[in-house]
Amino acid sequence: MNLSEELDKIFEEANRLIGSSVDEADLDKNKNEYLGKKGKLTSVLKNLASLSIEEKKTVGQKANDLSKNLEEIVSKTRENLKTKGFKEQSEKEWFDVLRPLGETEPGSLHPITKIQYEIEDIFTSMGFEIWDGPEVETDFNNFGALNFTDDHPARDMQDTFYLENGNLLRTHTSAIQVRALRKLKPPFKIIGPGRVFRYEEVDASHETSFYQIEGMVVGKDISAGNMLYTMEVLLSKVFEKEVKTRLRPGFFPFVEPAFELDINCQVCGGSGCSVCKQSGWLELMPCGLVHPNVFKLNGLDPKEWTGFAFGLGLDRLVMMKYGIHDIRYLHSGNLRFLKQF
Repeated sequence: MNLSEELDKIFEEANRLIGSSVDEADLDKNKNEYLGKKGKLTSVLKNLASLSIEEKKTVGQKANDLSKNLEEIVSKTRENLKTKGFKEQSEKEWFDVLRPLGETEPGSLHPITKIQYEIEDIFTSMGFEIWDGPEVETDFNNFGALNFTDDHPARDMQDTFYLENGNLLRTHTSAIQVRALRKLKPPFKIIGPGRVFRYEEVDASHETSFYQIEGMVVGKDISAGNMLYTMEVLLSKVFEKEVKTRLRPGFFPFVEPAFELDINCQVCGGSGCSVCKQSGWLELMPCGLVHPNVFKLNGLDPKEWTGFAFGLGLDRLVMMKYGIHDIRYLHSGNLRFLKQF
């Protein structure tokens, strides 16, 4: 039997043996038996030295072709084995990926989400629309369109998280008001809940990430009395009782006159604690009548339209409602804390 015939015989054996491999380990074993460094095909090629130059070319080319063919057979067999394995596994080990693993307790809404939904219901019952906006905002939407000057402290990097492209993580949901002013035709009433970000020194009442609900009413002859009544209805509904509040003068570029609405601390009852910084009061929302410049910057005539705006801190409201003395608990992911709600 010459080398060419011997190669044909080896190919037939290898083809049959490799094609009948029962699994990938068996396939690798059969492959090495014929194509490995010490395999049968390699052993035959060692005898090429005894052939003439023409025979070497012919037999060498044939050996290379057979080797490539066997590699293709190995690859195809491997794919067939994988397909067969997946099929067998799916028949034996079928598993519903949507089914909960083991015994699980029913989940519940986060207390901030609960309050948000509750407030949304209160405001929609008063005719407000719910609006949303992106957490990454432009400097103009976050500051410029709200009458912030270029040198306003809030624009400083020590107060705001800026991105490399000049945008920023919104510091308040007031940017949603800007979007509403440009898209809606007055009169309108909107609220905009969402997450905001500030470069804060974290303590019992401050976090770098927290939640707000911003609100705005635009119409004819809107007064501070309309604003106060709306706030009183909201707080009485949330706390299910009359809540003591106070209104202090404040400064915010987007409202004039501007106020700070404080709520009597519901954690300590007004006696003083770490949440209210021993004052008995907690700043709950800045508010006021929409500044004429804000109307102008967003395409409305301040001589024709008036309105009020406010920003409500959801985290602090949750703390007051449930008597939580540290805001950091709300974002800790501590299940022992969250299961209370």
